Amino acid sequence: MRRVVVKLGSSVVASSDGAPRAEVLARVCDQLAALHREGVEVIVVTSGAIAHGMRVMGLPQRPTTVGALQAASAVGQGKLYRVYDELLREREVTSAQVLLTFFDMSARTHYLNARKTLSTLLEWRVMPVINENDTTATDEISFGDNDFLAAQVAVLIAAEELILLTDIDGLYTADPRLYPEAHIVSEVSDFSALENLAIGHTTSPLGSGGMRSKVVAAEMATAAGIPTTICNGLRAEALAAVLAGEREGTRFAAGEARYSSFKLWLKYAKPSRGTLVIDQGAARAVREGAASLLPVGVIDVKGDFDAGDAVDIVELPGAAAHGRTLAKGICSYTAEELRQVMGLKSDAIREILPRATDEAVHRDYLVVD
Repeated sequence: MRRVVVKLGSSVVASSDGAPRAEVLARVCDQLAALHREGVEVIVVTSGAIAHGMRVMGLPQRPTTVGALQAASAVGQGKLYRVYDELLREREVTSAQVLLTFFDMSARTHYLNARKTLSTLLEWRVMPVINENDTTATDEISFGDNDFLAAQVAVLIAAEELILLTDIDGLYTADPRLYPEAHIVSEVSDFSALENLAIGHTTSPLGSGGMRSKVVAAEMATAAGIPTTICNGLRAEALAAVLAGEREGTRFAAGEARYSSFKLWLKYAKPSRGTLVIDQGAARAVREGAASLLPVGVIDVKGDFDAGDAVDIVELPGAAAHGRTLAKGICSYTAEELRQVMGLKSDAIREILPRATDEAVHRDYLVVD
């Protein structure tokens, strides 16, 4: 059964004064309801709760403090979902409100519970309408106008397609609102080809994302084998064209799914709490031999983390000098323990930490970039 995630950005959901775009939302719900009737499993990820709350409270511009953003979201969240619920119910589709946080994605047990809940809703032929739970999120753990959340949800439920609706036609070589000569990039199969483009963080007055967050979201999803399209949700025909498989906006081709669902979660959802700098021999073993990382290969430990936390792994010299990460993994040691035993072999480690494991990061809990 086909499974599609459709994400609506703040600029699609609400006009510049925060009022819901009733005509746009009705048209999108028409198209999603039609898909639903065809047997397609549809998951909606929406932004706009803060924008709606701003309008209700008469706020002239988007708040800048976390507390005010959370309060605006609390005011707008239920009212925004009611708009979706009524529109979908008129089209004979049952919907469910689902609020997720970064913690729900980063904690493995919560992640699996979220997947089970969403899977059950889809089995019941209920359309989930997902938003970030802004009332408990902080500025350090937000999803960036829900672009990352949409990608995580697509990976979580093994979607076949991710569609990001925004207020411009797709990815341009530069921001077309600032550079009239910019032209659209219709197809992306190699993300390295985008390095020289001026892909910025420019957002609407109501949103928090920007094109860069959408490109990163596309990179996440395509790494899981999920093709992704960025297109203009304000254009009446755009979503229908994408759903019909026609050329529209910017399409990011699906990559080869190289990772298990666990390693995709580790790579994209679980935040890193520290960094391990390793020597060239250990780097070669990790990169080429799919080996575990042993404490003997660690030459520096940065940050303060516990056993079970994720850490970035960089090589020195070489990649670390450019700030690039070689791998990411779940560390078997605390930062303090690893500082005591880094550079040592197993026998010497056990004299210091008798119950220590042989691996600083076991290969089953390690994903190479």
